[in-house]
Amino acid sequence: MPALRVLSALDAARIQWYHFKAIIVAGMGLFTDAYDLFCIAPIMKMISQIYYHKDSIGTAILSTSYAIALLGTALGQLIFGYLGDRVGRRKVYGLCLLIMIFSSFGCGFSVCTTRRSCVMVSLGFFRFVLGLGIGGDYPLSATIMSEFANKRTRGAFIAAVFSMQGLGILMSSAVTMVVCVAFKNAAGEGSSEKTNVAGLETVAPPESDIAWRLILMIGALPAALTFYWRMLMPETARYTALVENNVVEAAKDMQRVMTVSMISQIAEDSSSELEQPPSSSYKLFSRRFLNLHGRDLFAASANWFLVDVVFYTSNLLLSQIFNVSTKPPNSTNVYESAFEVSKLAAIVAACSTIPGYWFTVYFIDKIGRVKIQMMGFFLMAVVYLVAGIPYSWYWSKHEKTKKGFMVLYGLIFFFSNFGPNTTTFIIPAELFPARFRSTCHGISGAAGKFGAIVGTVGFLWATKHHEEDGFPDVKRVRIAFLILGGVCIAGMIVTYFFTRETMGRSLEENEDKIGTTSGSSSANELLPRQY
Repeated sequence: MPALRVLSALDAARIQWYHFKAIIVAGMGLFTDAYDLFCIAPIMKMISQIYYHKDSIGTAILSTSYAIALLGTALGQLIFGYLGDRVGRRKVYGLCLLIMIFSSFGCGFSVCTTRRSCVMVSLGFFRFVLGLGIGGDYPLSATIMSEFANKRTRGAFIAAVFSMQGLGILMSSAVTMVVCVAFKNAAGEGSSEKTNVAGLETVAPPESDIAWRLILMIGALPAALTFYWRMLMPETARYTALVENNVVEAAKDMQRVMTVSMISQIAEDSSSELEQPPSSSYKLFSRRFLNLHGRDLFAASANWFLVDVVFYTSNLLLSQIFNVSTKPPNSTNVYESAFEVSKLAAIVAACSTIPGYWFTVYFIDKIGRVKIQMMGFFLMAVVYLVAGIPYSWYWSKHEKTKKGFMVLYGLIFFFSNFGPNTTTFIIPAELFPARFRSTCHGISGAAGKFGAIVGTVGFLWATKHHEEDGFPDVKRVRIAFLILGGVCIAGMIVTYFFTRETMGRSLEENEDKIGTTSGSSSANELLPRQY
């Protein structure tokens, strides 16, 4: 069949410059996603001192500020994932980036500045819209990279795109620290005097109301710089050939950006242009779809839900568990509090998060997705239990153990990214037919973001601060660690029984075969589907 010959040539293509260009262009979206999602922790530290100095910011407001962008992200994954299959990956891809750019600026401008309730509503609205763009970027980036990549290094390429999140987290921390230092130095000695911001008496200097807005707006710059190059990307050959049934155009698009031996195939396809690839008649969520792909969709969604409960909760607790400043919270300068939170996040990103991503890039096509995912869940469970069981009577009591606990906590982020946080992004982009691929990735990702909401909101309420010291209850943190360890064990079980390996096969081979479990999903015997 002409379509399969074109795609086979794409699968066998050697690694070339366009692959790396696609990684950078697609990865900048994930870079921006991480910057915008993870800069909110130090931002909320600043807002709490600017607008809520005399009153507690409140768990309800704090949890809403975290959840609103995640809710938008989940909806964006569903909406734009579906549109990516309906109208094409490329057409929707640019729209998502535009939404991220303008909503990032909107967050900074947050139209109300006279009342704190109005500021928070305005910020919440723009962060929700920002989440829509971020959500759309997830399924489209993964799908586009999987459909451009060759068979041998596809996992490494998708993982490299996702690894840009680590750089985004590091950049958000670095920008926050630079902005805080610059504004603190500019404010001088008067930075701790009582002033009036948004009609409220506060120890925060008036220019601090500009600092947090500037941090949010800077997040739009990487996305804006790559918009032109994203618009130059052609539609993927797999979408054009298998969904639009235009094999000739698919071959021409690939010839335009890559060196692939397709010249003779184009001539052959032109003479047989009426010979279309067979298009299956079943629809999304039909009985036939559920029979063929239901298990894969369940596994991808459940694993993503479970790992995001762990990953986002761990990030949230990071700034709460560690006493990052030697000063009491009420006397800490507005810039110092945000600086210390960002410094801690930068250390974790540089020492744990980013190395974890790149370990996956190196090993993903050598040992497989399923083994890495199971290993990550298992080792995270071990770390959580080691941290949680003695937490109330050992880790939290002795000053000398804080560095050891920091190393232990860093291992959670390392094995999350050299594990399920990355593989759950990769696997849904490889399992499903081209006409459902973006939609199913979006469904899986949306399940993950609902898990993130459950984790951040649930654990924020479960580990509510002591009113007198601003730090979470020790016993509740211990229980949280044990629950998160249990969540990781559940992820191991789902992976073992339901997730099948995709390494070493083309996307079409993954679509046309189903796995039958024989003791382990990583040892699946592949049998052809009967149509």
